Amino acid sequence: MTVRTGMNDRGGRGLSLAVWGLTRAVLLLCVFKVFTVPGPDVTSDVSVIYQGWYQVLRAGSYPLDDVTWQYPPAAALAVLSPDLLPFLEYASAFFVLVLLCDALVLGLLLYAGSRPGTRDAGAWLWVVGVPLLGPTVYARYDLMVTAVAVAALLAGVRRPRVLGALAAFGTLLKVWPVLLLVGTARGRDTRRSWSAAAVTAAVLALAAAVVLPGAFAFLTFQRDRGLEIESLGALVFHVARQFGWEGRVELRYGSLEFAGPHVALVSTLALALSVLAFGWLLVWRLRARTFAVHTPADAAFTAVLLFTVTSRVISPQYMVWPLGVGAVCLVFRGSRMALPSVLVLVATAVTLLEFPLGFAHVVASDAEGVTLMAVRNGLLVAATLIAGRRLWRDTVPGARRGCAAPQLSRAARADTPASAP
Repeated sequence: MTVRTGMNDRGGRGLSLAVWGLTRAVLLLCVFKVFTVPGPDVTSDVSVIYQGWYQVLRAGSYPLDDVTWQYPPAAALAVLSPDLLPFLEYASAFFVLVLLCDALVLGLLLYAGSRPGTRDAGAWLWVVGVPLLGPTVYARYDLMVTAVAVAALLAGVRRPRVLGALAAFGTLLKVWPVLLLVGTARGRDTRRSWSAAAVTAAVLALAAAVVLPGAFAFLTFQRDRGLEIESLGALVFHVARQFGWEGRVELRYGSLEFAGPHVALVSTLALALSVLAFGWLLVWRLRARTFAVHTPADAAFTAVLLFTVTSRVISPQYMVWPLGVGAVCLVFRGSRMALPSVLVLVATAVTLLEFPLGFAHVVASDAEGVTLMAVRNGLLVAATLIAGRRLWRDTVPGARRGCAAPQLSRAARADTPASAP
C-alpha cells in the first residue's frame, strides 16, 4: 500500500511538472511575441517603464520625477535584477527571471506537499492559476514578490524568524507581504517573527536611504492615486455611465482612472473600507486563541483578500498574490480555504478575459465590460467573505455553535505531521 501510494504521488508530481512546463512555455512564447494576445501590449511595462527605471537607478537615484514609481525601496532590486543575466537584453532577462521564480514557487509547494500531513493541492493551484492570468503575470514583478511570500509562509512553520525576515523583505518589495505576519501564533512565535521583521525592515530601509536618494518618494505618488477602473469602487461609475454620468477615464499615475463628479467620495469610501478591514483583522487577532499549523497561511490569505478587494486599484497582476498565498493554504490538510481559493482561481480566469482580452470593453463601460468587472470583483468579494468567516470560526472560541475548537499548544503544533514543511 505504501509503495502504491508513493508511485501515485510520483505520478501526480510528474504530471504537475509536465503541465507546468507546457503552460509556462506558452507564457514565454506570448511575452516574447511569438504569439500575440489580443488587446494592449502587456510587455511594454518591462521594455519601456521598467527599463527606464533601470537606467535611472543605474545612474544613482530612485525615479524621483516619475509619478509611476509607486513602489517601496527594495523594488529597485527587481528592476535591476536583469543584470544577473548580462548575456540577455533587458526584457528577455526579466522574463527568464520571473520564470525561475515561478519554478521556485512550484518546487517549494511540491516539497512542502511531500511531507506527512500535507498534500499537492497547493502545487496544483499554482500550476493551473498562474497561466490563467496570461502573459501579464510574466510582464510584472509581482510574481517575484509572491515567491518571497510563499517561501516566508512555508519556512515560518518551523522558523518564525525566517518568516519575519522574508516578510519584511517582501514588504519593502511591494508592501502587501506585511500581511503575512498577522496570523503568527501567540507567544514566542509572534515575538520571534515580528522582532525579526522589525530589525530586517529597519536595516534594509536604512541601507536603501543611504545608498540611493529618494527611497521613500513613492509614498507621495501612492497617496495621490485615484480610483482605477478595475477596482471594486469603480463599478459604481461603470454603472453610472449607463445613466449619463458626466465623468471620463484618464491615464494617471500609470493606470486608467475615473475622473469626474463623486469620484473623490467613492475613493475615500474605499479607503474607509480598508480601515474597516484593518479593524476586523485587529479584532480577530485579539480574540483568536486556536492557532494550528495552517493558521498563519489562512490568516494571510484572508488579509490579502481583504486589502485587495478594498483597494482603489485592482490591477490584473494583483491576482497572483492570493493565488500564491492560497496555494500555501492548500498545502495543509487542515486548512478550510479550499472554496475561497477556487473562487480566486475562477476570478483569475475572468481577469484574463477582462485584461488584456476585453480591456476595450472595460474602458468603454459597455455591457460586456461591466459584466466582466462585476463577475471578477463579485467572485473576489465572495472569496473574501467566506475566507473571513472560516478563519473566525476556526480560531475564535465559541464561534462554532455546539462544539469547541481544540486548542493546540506550541508543542503540539511542533509535533503535528503537518508542521513538516
